[in-house]
Amino acid sequence: MTTAAPRELTVATGSGIHAADMVLNIGPQHPATHGVLRLALTLDGERIVRADPIVGYMHRGAEKLFEARDYRQIIVLANRHDWLSAFSNELGVVLAVERMLGMEVPVRAVWARTLLAELNRVLNHLMFLGSYPIELGAITPIFYAFREREVLQAVMEEVSGGRMHYMFNRVGGLKEDLPAGWLGRVREATATVRRRVRRDIDTLVRGNEIFRARTRGVGVLAPERVLQYGVSGPIARASGVDFDLRRDEPYLAYGDIPAELLRVVVRTEGDSLARFECLLDQVYVSLDLADHCLDVLADLPAGPVNVKLPKVVKAPEGATYAWTENPLGINGYYLVSRGERTPWRLKLRTASFNNVQVLAEMLPGTLVADMVAILGSMFFVVGDIDK
Repeated sequence: MTTAAPRELTVATGSGIHAADMVLNIGPQHPATHGVLRLALTLDGERIVRADPIVGYMHRGAEKLFEARDYRQIIVLANRHDWLSAFSNELGVVLAVERMLGMEVPVRAVWARTLLAELNRVLNHLMFLGSYPIELGAITPIFYAFREREVLQAVMEEVSGGRMHYMFNRVGGLKEDLPAGWLGRVREATATVRRRVRRDIDTLVRGNEIFRARTRGVGVLAPERVLQYGVSGPIARASGVDFDLRRDEPYLAYGDIPAELLRVVVRTEGDSLARFECLLDQVYVSLDLADHCLDVLADLPAGPVNVKLPKVVKAPEGATYAWTENPLGINGYYLVSRGERTPWRLKLRTASFNNVQVLAEMLPGTLVADMVAILGSMFFVVGDIDK
């Protein structure tokens, strides 16, 4: 609900008119907040003078639950905090455990993981490419976005058996090998999505005069603020911060992908339009990367996709940190082991948490009418904030 309450009572000098600041609560249940996020806005008329993002309404204690689950079971917990990036979430956990074990994953599994991570990235971005315009009054793109998501969901569900929480990663590789003929169906899916996104979403939204008027120059995020708050992903790159772990600290098979394919989409404007364009252009890059992975997998000989593990997996005593370029930004996984079958500590650094905190710097000085345009362009998932 949206509620208002008076704050400080002030008197205009010489006029005798009493005025008061207003505190407007956006959320925690509000269509503009993508879930149970709460924004406490202090207003001077229609202008925001202070913004406080208040989080924690979806906190379920995942990090504490990690300590009571073994290394196979924690994957179930890890893939749920960002429900639009489930494959990428579970990937970071298994990479950290494999690093602790000094385990080398079969090459076929490495390329299959890279392919699935990029397909998951496109699924994530399509959701925001459809939902952001609807917050500004454009209904049609959401139907196109969900149509393209279903094309990719079909191949993801075929390979893993899940629609949202895939549970396809395992410590040492993947759950099982890719189905017969699946690579060809994925190639058809990527071609279909690329064609339709360009025709039905890109053409419809990017050049729309109303959309550009609502987003150009609105919610400018300076690169200095990006670095101060640890903002990452497409939001950071829209402000000119040219950093992408896939290129700068490669993991999986990203180090073996040609540089001309692994393009990092960067804008310098830092406004809501630049953030949308970064997300949209990243879809084309991810589809190209997926096609390259398909080519490599088609030429690889048949072989294992996982490492045979003992019944009880115990990581050696020590600590490690793994990080991945998730669809919404950098996710970090700090794993501490005491040599037992469960983690002693597994700390998550989720992209959405840092990306949302910078709203306290972005929103003051803007109008309430522009708040929705700014908030929608930050591309976060509330579960990814609260964990």
